[in-house]
Amino acid sequence: MSVSDAFDEWARQGRDEGMEERHWHTAKHVLARMPVESGDVVLDLGCGSGYAGRALRETNGAARSYGIDASREMAHNARSYTDDENVAFVVGDFGHLPFDDDSIDHCFSMEAFYYAEDPHEVLAELRRVLRPGGTFYCAVNRWEENVHSHEWEELVGVPMLLWSEREYRAAFREAGFRVASQDRIPDTETEIPAAEAFPTEDWETREAMVERYREYGTLLTVGVATE
Repeated sequence: MSVSDAFDEWARQGRDEGMEERHWHTAKHVLARMPVESGDVVLDLGCGSGYAGRALRETNGAARSYGIDASREMAHNARSYTDDENVAFVVGDFGHLPFDDDSIDHCFSMEAFYYAEDPHEVLAELRRVLRPGGTFYCAVNRWEENVHSHEWEELVGVPMLLWSEREYRAAFREAGFRVASQDRIPDTETEIPAAEAFPTEDWETREAMVERYREYGTLLTVGVATE
C-alpha cells in the first residue's frame, strides 16, 4: 500500500483528528519554539488535519500558511476545518514542492518526514524553497535510538525511514542546513497507568512505556538554511 492510499483511508475513517490530538502533546512545544513573526510564510510538510498551520496563523500572525500532504483525503479534510483564506492545502510530493525558490520563511513537519521516498531529495527541496536564514523544524517519533518505534513500519504497512540522530544531523548539513539544535521533547501528557496495571494490550512493562513517552518522546532536529 502506498503512503497516500494508507492515509486516504485514515482520513475517511476520521483518524486525522485523533492523530492531531496525540501529536499535540509534543507538537505544541515545537511550534512554540519556532521564530515565526507576523507576515511570515510558513509550510507544514505532511499537514494531516492542518492543525499546525492554523496554530501558526492564530498565535504567531503568519501571513500565509501552506500545508502539503500526499493524501488527497487528508488535504480535503484539513480544508474543511478552517475558513481562513490565508491557509491553503496542497496535495503533492515532498520531493517536488510547488513553491518558488526562497519563498518560504519557516517549515514545520510532525511525524511525516520518515515517509519520504528520498529524504535527501526532500531536504534539498526544502533548502531550495526556504529563504536564507529560514528554518526547518523536523519532529519525528520514529528514529533509530527509539527502540519502541522500530515495529511501526510493519504495523502501518508502508515503507518508513529509520535514521539515527547522527544521520539526521549529517543529512541536514549535506543539504545546506546548519543544525541549530537537536533534542528530545518528552510527552508528559500521555497517561501511564500504575505498575500493577501491566502488562496492558500494548505494553509489557510500565518501565517500557515510561521510556517511550517520557525519555524518548519526540526527536526534534532544527535546521537553518545557510546563505
